[in-house]
Amino acid sequence: MKTILARFTPLILMFVSMVAVEIKAAPLPDFSDLIEKTSPAVVKITAVSKPQPARQMRQIPDREMQDIPEIFRELLEQHQMPQRERGSLGSGFIISSDGYVLTNNHVVAEADEIKVVMSDEREFIAVVGTDQSSDLALLKINGKNLPQLSLAKNEKLRVGQWVVAIGSPFGLDYSASAGIVSAIGRDIDSGSVPFIQTDVAINPGNSGGPLFNMDGEVVGINSQIYTPSGGSVGLSFAIPSSVAVDVVAQLKEKGHVDRGWLGVSIQNIDKDLASSYGLEKAQGALVADVVEGSPAAKAGVKSGDLVVQFNGQDIHTAADLSRAVGRLQPNTKASFEVIRKGKRQQMNVVVGKMAAKETASTARSAPNEQPTTKTDALGLSVTAIEGGSRKEAGVQVVGVQPDSPAQRIGIMPGDIITQLDFVDVDSVASYHRVADALPKNVPKAIRFLRNGNPVFRSITLK
Repeated sequence: MKTILARFTPLILMFVSMVAVEIKAAPLPDFSDLIEKTSPAVVKITAVSKPQPARQMRQIPDREMQDIPEIFRELLEQHQMPQRERGSLGSGFIISSDGYVLTNNHVVAEADEIKVVMSDEREFIAVVGTDQSSDLALLKINGKNLPQLSLAKNEKLRVGQWVVAIGSPFGLDYSASAGIVSAIGRDIDSGSVPFIQTDVAINPGNSGGPLFNMDGEVVGINSQIYTPSGGSVGLSFAIPSSVAVDVVAQLKEKGHVDRGWLGVSIQNIDKDLASSYGLEKAQGALVADVVEGSPAAKAGVKSGDLVVQFNGQDIHTAADLSRAVGRLQPNTKASFEVIRKGKRQQMNVVVGKMAAKETASTARSAPNEQPTTKTDALGLSVTAIEGGSRKEAGVQVVGVQPDSPAQRIGIMPGDIITQLDFVDVDSVASYHRVADALPKNVPKAIRFLRNGNPVFRSITLK
């Protein structure tokens, strides 16, 4: 063995040396030219909120103050002192030579005065238009022939691609940091933004600053970080430039952003629920509820429909559908595909206009005097109910057997079952007809209401 190793040692060493040379010959990218070219268009933003007048309180005589414990005397004195100005620091960048500046909405929200400082120390007072949903704000300063950056209309990012950020972390102006794209399409706040995740060092003060690709295009607007400590831990999130392009165009034209609206409550599905739709993998947006009179209702969408395609775009998650609809302008015609009771259907809709968020709940009355049923194969005892304000039929769960199929998927007393195996439940009798016919070891969909909120899950009889 020693003789064989000795014979091949020179070859092994030569191979290792060649590999080492190859690795050494692949240098890391040099960002200096990119940073030098783009940094003049990056700005520092100071947002100041003016102090509110102190509340007027009854003046307490000195003799009475002496009887009050010292800690409370200090609180009373502080309460009557005028408040100080509050300020926040952030970053931004100029996107047109006539002075349009893009930043985050949370940087300038509720500010009374917004100051934009350029790299050459010029200062401007800005006016603002904002979009809370995307967390973007468009500022306007009075300037001419200003340096500007280009927003990529389609960022076309790949995981592992190098990206660079410039901003003012902790107020340290024009700091650059670099890293790679860690993931794309992150849904971190159930909103309308498919965030870009990077490992670029982003800290407080970077918000609103640009994220560049190696061609010097802005592919994202740095917006959020995940941090247990307050500093960077390598989890930063940026708003894609493709989202910003549309927001900027609408803010320039109208001063606000309009988004499409279907009028549905949707949720993701798991593998078991997907199998009840005849799918091999979990994909699509499951319609849990349809708002009466909404565009979806007019198009014929029903609870239990699984949307798998919208306007030619495959829908993998509920967030995909929300974003696809939100990108459309109100009154736009759209087509989509749903799976209903195992069959695919093509449907058409004219999207509506998304309004301010409204809370809608289904009122639920107390169960009537009808007797409770015995525990069934699902492990449930149910009783009839009287419909609430929406007159939605169903049966109310009054008992759940331990370690039953229903208990294992989280059904609780008080839940109202409205669908079972995609069949509407409008009475105790109709519920039992469906429940008694369910096969064993086959996942079936069940829809129920909890505190007025619709939920779809899959249930399997053993």
